[in-house]
Amino acid sequence: MTPLVYRALSRLALPAVLARLYWQGQRDKAGRAGLAERLGRPGEVSGGPVVWVHAASVGEVRAVAPLVRAMAAAGRSIHLTTNTTTGRQTVEQLDLPVAGVTLAPLDSPGVVARFLSTLRPVAAVMVELELWPNRLLALQKAGIPVALVNARLSEPSLHRYQRLGALIPAALGGVRRVAAQSPDDARRLATLGVPAQRIRTTGNLKFDQTLDEAQVAAGHRLREMLGQKRPVWVAASARSDEIAPILTAHERLLQAHPQALLILVPRHPDRVSLPPSAAAQAADWQWTTRSSGENPSATTRVFVGDTLGELPVFLAAADVAFVGGSLVPVGGHNPLEPALLGLPVLMGPHVRNVVEVDKLLAEAGGRRRVMDLHELADALTALFNEPALARRMGQAAQSVAAAHGGACKRTMDWVAPLLP
Repeated sequence: MTPLVYRALSRLALPAVLARLYWQGQRDKAGRAGLAERLGRPGEVSGGPVVWVHAASVGEVRAVAPLVRAMAAAGRSIHLTTNTTTGRQTVEQLDLPVAGVTLAPLDSPGVVARFLSTLRPVAAVMVELELWPNRLLALQKAGIPVALVNARLSEPSLHRYQRLGALIPAALGGVRRVAAQSPDDARRLATLGVPAQRIRTTGNLKFDQTLDEAQVAAGHRLREMLGQKRPVWVAASARSDEIAPILTAHERLLQAHPQALLILVPRHPDRVSLPPSAAAQAADWQWTTRSSGENPSATTRVFVGDTLGELPVFLAAADVAFVGGSLVPVGGHNPLEPALLGLPVLMGPHVRNVVEVDKLLAEAGGRRRVMDLHELADALTALFNEPALARRMGQAAQSVAAAHGGACKRTMDWVAPLLP
């Protein structure tokens, strides 16, 4: 595919995309309110030159937070965009020092042009794998330097991009600096068309993230209320298709540990109907939700963390963490938050988004692979049967998280020349 063909197709697709967003907006008031932003109208822009930073959603916002703070401390004014309303809420919750935060413009030529003419950025920083061709081509045409930070590219993604022909190499022509997570990511990005001299392996920014001490303290208070001897595990960032197997695994765990509590934290709380009747087979199961304000009792078996931004609270109250997006082919979510808290980490087989971190945790003995709900139930039972094993795994995970910091400084040193 050529850039010309892609531009034409994206123009033709715009009405259908807008119709879909309008339909979604009937259920999501925040998304409906952001429709103008998606059409390239970021609203009033603060004076002075700005750096456009784009992070796809919650995980990418959390990952880039240390770099945003470093850029702001160095005097850069930042306008941050994200693809989701939850991503924008995360920017606000983290209190990031940005001049503005909006939903990202759709990848259609007219929309992108309107956005750039309003924002007038002096540089652009794209986080992880945000290779939107019209955005990159428009930035290149305008002579605005682009950096890819915390960049990752799996082997399957490389092959998918290569099937697009000349489009992606052309879009990457304006990328001046790439800060790759790993040598393998750097190699694949070079294969995709980025000149090797523009790529540096700087590490994963997620290793530099810090946990809010107030949230950790809140988690410890929650644990005191639950009871220190009660088995508690978290299913973190669970996708909708994972909830049924997670609940079935918990049902099996209850056979060995009848007082066990599952803190279920859905990736998208607004898309989940709880409790799912297919998995809640035991009639005496009791559920409660964080949003209800009702604390779990001694007879509660599932506590649903259906509030945004409180995952560290729930992790700090737990003994073991299963990280979602890994039992289904999503690619796995960030396992470093539980690792930072010294929790043993369980993950399914689908980890293409976190290959390097998953490998490091496994090599250190801090992560155990669970291929399905049966292995998840077995792993949970084993860890609660052997607290010493759980402690060793948690300490190993925490040591990995502590040993691989510094990516923020290396990334900042690499991309700083592009940021006037």
